[in-house]
Amino acid sequence: MPEANLPGAEARIRTLREFRHGSSLRDRIRFLARDAVIRALSRVPRRRVSNWIRFPYYHYVFDDERAGFAAQLAYFRNAGEFISLDDAVACLGHQQVDGKYFCITFDDGFRNCLTNAVPILVDSGATATFFVPTGFIGKSPRENPDLLRRVSNGGEVVPEFLRWKDCRLMADAAMTIGSHSVNHILLSTSSDTEVERELRESKSMIEREIGRPCNHFSCPRGRPGVDFKSDRDPQIARRLGYKSFLTAQRGSVRRLPDPFLIERDHLLALSGTHHLRYFFSR
Repeated sequence: MPEANLPGAEARIRTLREFRHGSSLRDRIRFLARDAVIRALSRVPRRRVSNWIRFPYYHYVFDDERAGFAAQLAYFRNAGEFISLDDAVACLGHQQVDGKYFCITFDDGFRNCLTNAVPILVDSGATATFFVPTGFIGKSPRENPDLLRRVSNGGEVVPEFLRWKDCRLMADAAMTIGSHSVNHILLSTSSDTEVERELRESKSMIEREIGRPCNHFSCPRGRPGVDFKSDRDPQIARRLGYKSFLTAQRGSVRRLPDPFLIERDHLLALSGTHHLRYFFSR
């Protein structure tokens, strides 16, 4: 087994190439085919719509993705304005969206969010919300590989996770820290009691460690009706004092009675501008 794949070697995973080492031929073909389809579709003229908030979200920015992430932020800046999640929630809850806005978020709490994403965000005049599974903060796959690989979709490697001091540095840089549960569990197969415990404990831990309110929750995996119960889990989050519940379902947001089923568009930091043209021109 290559050294980068050994449990505990996560600190050495610096590039996307290393992270994807060992991916199957089927996965590589599927990735290339999807990219080709999106490239073709991005050239098809589409009716442009004004007045929306889009929620691009990521999981990581590896060393070899820095330039791509900076280029994506430049694209967003030219197409609209950056908005914080706090401001987006306030807008969605009270008024019609007026303008084009991008609200950036990250899931899973990988440490390269601090080392690579945050400096580029600051240089670009943008802010972002980072959703962390609190049970993984400061942990290593050497300690519990089965648990921590929940965030890798069964992959062979997991990058280094953030530490609490990293989260405090991010908050000091005007970034927001939100909850991604404690253990990155599948909400849809968990009991009411389990879901409530995960959301309550993660919120409490973030507020204790960061010293700031934890107002936002991003659902692990995030597919409505598959990974969470749409008629139950957002209401649990609301009852516990969260101000938003973010999903992984694609779409633009124009007006919602409340922000407890926010749709987001998943991106890779290396994705070309054809991905941005396709997903954000609708």
